[in-house]
Amino acid sequence: MSGNSGVHQQGEATILHADLDSFYASVEQRDDPELAGQPVIVGGGVVLAASYEAKAFGVRTAMSGAQARALCPQAIVVSPRMSAYSQASKDVFDVFRDTSPLVEGISIDEAFLEVGGLARIVGTPLEIGAKLRRDVAEQVGLPITVGIARTKFLAKVASAFAKPDGLLLVPPDGEINFLHPLPVEKLWGVGRITARKLRDFDIVTVGDVARHDEASIVSILGRGAGRHLYALSHNRDPRPVQARQGRGSMGAQRALGRGVHSRSELEAALIALVDRVTGRMRTARRTGRTVTLRLRFADFTRVTRDRTLRRSSAETSEILTAAMILLDDAAPLIAEKGITLIGIAVANLDRDGAKQLELPFDGPDTAALDSAVDSVRKKFGTGALTRGVLLGRDPGISVPLLPD
Repeated sequence: MSGNSGVHQQGEATILHADLDSFYASVEQRDDPELAGQPVIVGGGVVLAASYEAKAFGVRTAMSGAQARALCPQAIVVSPRMSAYSQASKDVFDVFRDTSPLVEGISIDEAFLEVGGLARIVGTPLEIGAKLRRDVAEQVGLPITVGIARTKFLAKVASAFAKPDGLLLVPPDGEINFLHPLPVEKLWGVGRITARKLRDFDIVTVGDVARHDEASIVSILGRGAGRHLYALSHNRDPRPVQARQGRGSMGAQRALGRGVHSRSELEAALIALVDRVTGRMRTARRTGRTVTLRLRFADFTRVTRDRTLRRSSAETSEILTAAMILLDDAAPLIAEKGITLIGIAVANLDRDGAKQLELPFDGPDTAALDSAVDSVRKKFGTGALTRGVLLGRDPGISVPLLPD
């Protein structure tokens, strides 16, 4: 199919999706020259990241360390250094903000940038993308891939297509020719189960989705998913790049690896994550009202569950109670699909003084205990105090969701 039929957006391709390549592994290769060009695995028990040299042997994120080493015996396994990754992320986001005033971070290692209107100052979107890659390489020492398109969706697809260490612009008159031959898994929201449902109807490419009518796709996938994927197959994605004013949320996540995970193991992981997130919130003098549980399943699909607190809080016990309720709600899905990642985030953040305007909370006052714990950890280190339920357990590595 040629032309641009079915696409409703107008204008130039001015949205950049910038995505660091094998972020953690690249930081390790940058900081230790002996690792350059070598297959590197970050994390021993569970693979948190793998260099492209290791990926060539089939090593993938969230794979067990034993399986990864079986696939690539010559791999060099290094322990994660979260402080180094957080600093590298901050440095890269500084480059992003120097490039455009409109930056929407979506994880610790990727962001959307809107560069429309910068042509007279900096250059075309393609020139801006090339300069961004040079600046990140020169100032931070990391490889980054940039995709450019008229929509967020297509910019992200373009960056994935251009990896590693590449640059790709999808021009408006070439969108459909680029998009439609791609496998249906390239559509946001299509995991293995959804792909299997579509393939049962001989729908294997994005173009196959677009050639059906919307009602047919809805009948296969349901109203929400069907309408969403049908729109994306025509590159209809009206969402603008939105620069966040301050921090929109604080969160952390932990890869669990494949296999069966007991309820007590999931609770321990969640307690450790909530403990870390609420500690960071109190340090930053933030409270939050919305608690979000994030899960990734063995088939690589994801789900989120939200709960709104009656008041804005940074108290560990309040946020943990909400998180446990959300975990209960997701238990049937976990049992059905298996779980490989668990995360928690707190959103709708306020300055902690804002909670003085809330109605009084009639539950137990745990703020003093949290304050005492924070003081001890500040003086003696984060490992100075451990919750009783976590004694004897591997706390794992909790990964910040955005640079913080």
